[in-house]
Amino acid sequence: MERPTVVSGGTTTIPIASVANGLPGRYATALYDFAAERWLLDDVLDHAASLRRLIAESAELRSVLTNRTLDIAVSTRAVDAVLAAQGFGWVIRNFVGVIARNRRLSRLGEILDAVAAIAAARRGEAVAEIVSAQPLTDLQRIQIQARLAEAGYSKVNIQERVDAALLGGLVVRVGARLYDTSLNSRLTRLHHAMKGAA
Repeated sequence: MERPTVVSGGTTTIPIASVANGLPGRYATALYDFAAERWLLDDVLDHAASLRRLIAESAELRSVLTNRTLDIAVSTRAVDAVLAAQGFGWVIRNFVGVIARNRRLSRLGEILDAVAAIAAARRGEAVAEIVSAQPLTDLQRIQIQARLAEAGYSKVNIQERVDAALLGGLVVRVGARLYDTSLNSRLTRLHHAMKGAA
């Protein structure tokens, strides 16, 4: 997936490849179409969104998903046990099982993002990717929704991701626009400004 580069103003309009392309898009399209054909779309989309939030909030689950040294059977059983304990339906559990057997667990987050992007596109919604150093609180989600609505994005599907490297603040991407208020980015800009002044 093409990633935007941030220019010092915090926004860029570089074209960004759709999250629904490539390997994540193929898996996501297969899940979406499977669920739609069986009239299970609402439940499957809810479960996919819940699983994406669980991945964002659980460092332990992210560790299992990204650990390439784990035996495939062990990681498959571990992830399925988590999904069963959390009450996920058979479609999502079987889907994640296929991803695990194909050694793609490390890309599960991207695949779930692609599912949300496909659903949002078919509903005529914009997709906002929010990357934060810590999981968002309910209050922060409400505030972000309000800010996005003020910016003209009243119909928006929010996808959350945690990246501790940001140190603080947020990176928000909606379509081709990128707003970077992360502490890491601010420090980088300050470093370049100080270097230029020397």
